[in-house]
Amino acid sequence: MAIIVQKFGGTSVADATKIRRAAERAVAAKKAGHQVVMVVSARGKKTDELVSLAAEITDQPHPREMDMLLSTGEQESVSLMAMAVHSLGEQAVSLTGGQVGVLTDSSHTKARIERIATERMKRHLDNGSIVVVCGFQGTDDDFNITTLGRGGSDTTATALATVLQADVCEIYTDVEGVFSTDPRLVPEARKLSRISYDEMLELASVGAGVMHSRSIEFAKKFRVPLRVRPSYSDAEGTLITPASDEEESVVNGVALIRNEARVTIGEIPDRPGVLSVIFSQMAERKIPIDLVVQDVSSGGVAEISFTVPQDDLAETLTAAQAAVDELGAGEIQSGTNVSKVSAVGVGMRTHTGVAAEMFSILAAASINIGMVTTSDIKISVLVDRNSADDAVLAVHRGFGLEQDHHPTPRIGFVKKISEANNDQEKQAQLEQDVVARLTNMEDIVVSDVNLDQAQSRVTISNLPNSPGVASQLFSAVADGAIMVDMIVQNVGAKNRTNISFTVPREDLDQCLLLVRAVLEDWPDSDLSYEKEIAKLSVRGIGLRSHTDVGRKMFQALFQAGINVTMLNTSEILMSVVVGSADGEKAHDCLHRAFDLNS
Repeated sequence: MAIIVQKFGGTSVADATKIRRAAERAVAAKKAGHQVVMVVSARGKKTDELVSLAAEITDQPHPREMDMLLSTGEQESVSLMAMAVHSLGEQAVSLTGGQVGVLTDSSHTKARIERIATERMKRHLDNGSIVVVCGFQGTDDDFNITTLGRGGSDTTATALATVLQADVCEIYTDVEGVFSTDPRLVPEARKLSRISYDEMLELASVGAGVMHSRSIEFAKKFRVPLRVRPSYSDAEGTLITPASDEEESVVNGVALIRNEARVTIGEIPDRPGVLSVIFSQMAERKIPIDLVVQDVSSGGVAEISFTVPQDDLAETLTAAQAAVDELGAGEIQSGTNVSKVSAVGVGMRTHTGVAAEMFSILAAASINIGMVTTSDIKISVLVDRNSADDAVLAVHRGFGLEQDHHPTPRIGFVKKISEANNDQEKQAQLEQDVVARLTNMEDIVVSDVNLDQAQSRVTISNLPNSPGVASQLFSAVADGAIMVDMIVQNVGAKNRTNISFTVPREDLDQCLLLVRAVLEDWPDSDLSYEKEIAKLSVRGIGLRSHTDVGRKMFQALFQAGINVTMLNTSEILMSVVVGSADGEKAHDCLHRAFDLNS
């Protein structure tokens, strides 16, 4: 007998009609021979109403009392849902997070799940009841009610599916499933029948909106199949699973984070420990920094730029000033009229020319790029907010994402699919080995630190800050069938652009020839390169949602006396470049920092 977890969000239980419809789904699954656990959110705008009510009492409500208040929204929903199931002739029992056995830490309003008891749920299931559980909440060791923060009900559902070893976790929502981009921006956006965990993590982190990245982390960590389904029809929705053995689309989705703020800390010393100081100040304030770019230093000073949610800008600037004060040097600049556009697809692992194509698409739309960062399955660019919608539309159409079988970049495969699948299988096993050693369910999972000493770094500085520059540069490299790995682009002093990227060392000479030909159009630019570098990549689940990962990483490198010369990040990957002579030492110290030696 299969166990199915069904989660219903606030819009799916907003009124009596929708509550009864959700109950009918659960009853239908029960009659089909399944054991059913429902996870239910607060109805409609109930949480907003409670927050507003608290604001009428005080402008600084105590976090513990806010959790006590907000938890009542889900309690109302589960009791009504159980009544609806009863009215359909089936048994049901409603349980709060504490009653079901969800134990969390004591971080009120943003608690993390430590473990979940299953005895009570299994007893009710075996007795033939549908178990209706409050999402978004649990209790700590002192029996205080806690809430899980953003995406809390999705997190509850995937966590329960994990401990119950459910066959599937169904997330019912008010959309058809996961789309290739926001249909409100691109009417021809295509519903995806299937998407991998990694792609969904990257899309969730950059604003896909259907599910919070924290619940996807849970699903990937514990290999829980997820299905996002519409609550208003019987459509199958989108299945979220590990990457398949079949050839994957090069680009599968485009996402937008509209309200970003950019912070640049320049004129900082180029020495070990600088990034440790900056990331520590951010982590202390739990600021989720994103799109991090550190380019190659010049004249003994370096510059780091990153984005944060615009609402966090004031706190970020406070943290940045604290870092500058601690370093004894540095200049801070910030801007708010920016948005992040990202293209995501696991097929990028096996194709060249994807970045070049994206930059060409944006150039053709006369959209300028302010920053670039990449992972093995994502390319993110920072654009002017006024151009954000046009950028999403251009990239979506440029990659043909409205088609069921959209075209691939012109260069083709650089690595056999079987090799890519072997890499995925190896990574999945590494992740499961780490998961088996976790003490708490929501612990960070850093599954691997990879050392690559077969790449070279190319830097072009003092380029014009205008549309088409990156397109020309990377199109030339792509024409040489050269695989580009890390890319960072940043706008520096005097509104000039600096671009650094890494390529296989065996392709360096050919790459330099191609780049020099392009740079004839920009005689003021400067080309430099470093033939022997060491690139280290920390891969895991929750790198962004656990804000202290960067701090731990850079503290370890600092304590080993290792300087970082280049950096970029994503939801599942943090990559740095260090001197070639420091590669093995950096690899060893990061293994120790993330307890991977065992």
